[in-house]
Amino acid sequence: MPIKTTITSGKVPIQVYTDDIEPAARQQLLNVSQLPFIHHHVAVMPDVHFGKGATVGSVIPTKGAIIPAAVGVDIGCGMNAVKLSLTAEQLPDNLSGVRSAIEAAVPAGFGAHETHTAEDSVIKPLDTALERIVAKHSKLAGGGKSRGKSGGKAYKNWMRQLGTLGGGNHFIELCLDESDNVWVMLHSGSRGIGNAIGRYFIELAKQDMQRLQANLPDCDLAYLSEGGGHFEDYIEAVQWAQDYAVFNRKEIMRLTTEALKKHLPPFTLEREAINCHHNYVAVEHHYGERVYITRKGAIKAAAGDLGIIPGSMGARSYIVRGKGNATAFNSCAHGAGRKMSRTQAKQQFSEQDLATQTAGVECRKDLGVVDEIPGAYKDIDAVMANQADLVEVVHTLKQVVCVKG
Repeated sequence: MPIKTTITSGKVPIQVYTDDIEPAARQQLLNVSQLPFIHHHVAVMPDVHFGKGATVGSVIPTKGAIIPAAVGVDIGCGMNAVKLSLTAEQLPDNLSGVRSAIEAAVPAGFGAHETHTAEDSVIKPLDTALERIVAKHSKLAGGGKSRGKSGGKAYKNWMRQLGTLGGGNHFIELCLDESDNVWVMLHSGSRGIGNAIGRYFIELAKQDMQRLQANLPDCDLAYLSEGGGHFEDYIEAVQWAQDYAVFNRKEIMRLTTEALKKHLPPFTLEREAINCHHNYVAVEHHYGERVYITRKGAIKAAAGDLGIIPGSMGARSYIVRGKGNATAFNSCAHGAGRKMSRTQAKQQFSEQDLATQTAGVECRKDLGVVDEIPGAYKDIDAVMANQADLVEVVHTLKQVVCVKG
């Protein structure tokens, strides 16, 4: 579908690919559109919903500045998927052992490995680059007050958290496509260290705004200006966290497939894994200008780009190919998008509701994950219909196993 709504009451237009947008998210978009460094317009994906400072599902092009809170604290969060040389008929009838094997191999929640599992060829370059960042910002290694202590814990644990899932909406799934081929699909990001980096620079941006007495529509839209004292350091740190997130997903995939080999018939990986961010910032060229593109809950969908758009537990997911839509800044939705908060979901749904909505999926069905129930999310099919101009569907996936933090 083409653009559903154009909001023109800000300094730049807001192009929206859905008519399902809550008032609070609309106000956040208006706030962003008032900033003086927004380039051309703001693009809003069909999974849009209220976020911190900026809406989830927004694509924000900026010139000469970046909003750290728009990038977020799960820097580089994204997806990884790979097709296996197995079909549905080769899977065991009871998949509980498969789920248990994945859960044993990949720590979730706040968990970490006892020692790092990734190869030194991955660890050493990341370690060297992080040491360079921390040399300029010692609070990330534990200096200073409470914020530094949190950063210090993350700094201490980052190697052991490489190859871990996290909690919330992060997951590992075994899926079947339209031809009953087996896929592994997962969702994770930069873990505790990315969170520490994000929060640290968000605070620095707020301090800069206070010092400059900047008049912002929302304090969470505090920004770092190109040429300012912290801008280049943020670029370096956020790129590190985005690289870490990519390697984290690769390591999770390696650990998951190794665990599966102990419970499934022999298999190979059919193709190189798709690995894409959906919370990140990058330098790109749009409408004749070099700009910083912040995709907050959106993936890059340039012509030919392969991406992953997951539904919720129990719903379909999609492997897609980008169409390179210029108005969307070559972007598309990153998932179904929440339609209610986690608190609302816990109040509205029960364990029985979760069991009903995830019927046929081997997964947790307890109150600890009821906030991830499909009913708390938008209809993924409606989201996909609203972005037919942005992507084409390559494969449709349905999960049979879902591991949650």
